Amino acid sequence: MRVDLHELGFRYGDGPWLFRDVSCRLVPGESYALAGPSGSGKSTLLALLAGWLVPTLGQVQRPGIARVGWVFQHPVGTPRRTAVDHVALPLLARGARPARALDEAADLLARFGLAGVVDHEFRALSGGEAQRVMFARAVAADPDLLLLDEPTAQLDRETSTSINATIDSLRSSGRVVVVATHDPDTQERCTERIDLSDESPRPS
Repeated sequence: MRVDLHELGFRYGDGPWLFRDVSCRLVPGESYALAGPSGSGKSTLLALLAGWLVPTLGQVQRPGIARVGWVFQHPVGTPRRTAVDHVALPLLARGARPARALDEAADLLARFGLAGVVDHEFRALSGGEAQRVMFARAVAADPDLLLLDEPTAQLDRETSTSINATIDSLRSSGRVVVVATHDPDTQERCTERIDLSDESPRPS
């Protein structure tokens, strides 16, 4: 299971190149920070990894990758549904019985430091709690490749610290983790860094 990028390049129509010549291999057990200024193509590269966009140049190969999870920058949930409901949904979709899905969802929430908000409605959660609920839901879907788009944007420093600690646990779960981020602390938490402001980005 891995993701291989071969001389990847992308631009929209006849517009300027967002990036070119991105070549690297992404493997389980590592976390990769996509760095670079706004407009350098970090979210676009996530979309290419997910298969939502077709590269202008090069190719993305994903041998062994069956499921892709994406945690967006702004956590969006159903306001009146509880935290445990949100995490149980992908478990139910994978065939778990309702009682087992709720138990597993509660265990996942506890793993992400959210045991105290299991039965709280989504609308009552803080920004950091809501983001960690989205992490737990993504893990419940058991993705081989997990994409995180600016997970600490617009969060205070204390909440960002808790989110960055969560990224460590995601990496250790045996899946490929890729994080698009401006946050230097988040970049430090990742084991590799791919800087899209470089002429020929490589992991470092």
